[in-house]
Amino acid sequence: PLPRHHPSLLKELRMAGHTVPISRNMFYVYILKSITDPSQTYKGFTADLSDRINRHNTGQVKHTNKYKPWRLEFYCAFEEKEKALKFEKYLKTASGMAFVRKRLI
Repeated sequence: PLPRHHPSLLKELRMAGHTVPISRNMFYVYILKSITDPSQTYKGFTADLSDRINRHNTGQVKHTNKYKPWRLEFYCAFEEKEKALKFEKYLKTASGMAFVRKRLI
C-alpha cells in the first residue's frame, strides 16, 4: 500500500488505471517502461511527476520520444533535492541498474 499524506498536499496521477498520490514540495526519481518496447526503460528526476510523464508521452523529451508511450513503473519521493539527484545518479550506474532489475521492476 502507498503511504497516506495530508489531503491538501495531494493530487492524483492516473496512469494505466492506477492512482498515485503526489505531494507538493517533493522531488521524485522515477522509472518508466516503454509500452511499445518493454525492453526500454528510462530513469529520471523531477519536481512535478505528473507533468514530466505527460511530457514523455507527448514526445516533448528528446531521449524518450522514440519509444513512447511510457508507463510509470516506479517512483520514489524525497524531501531533499540533493538526495533525489544522488539516487537518480546511482540508478544509472551498473550497480544501480542491477538493483533496478533485481528489486524494482
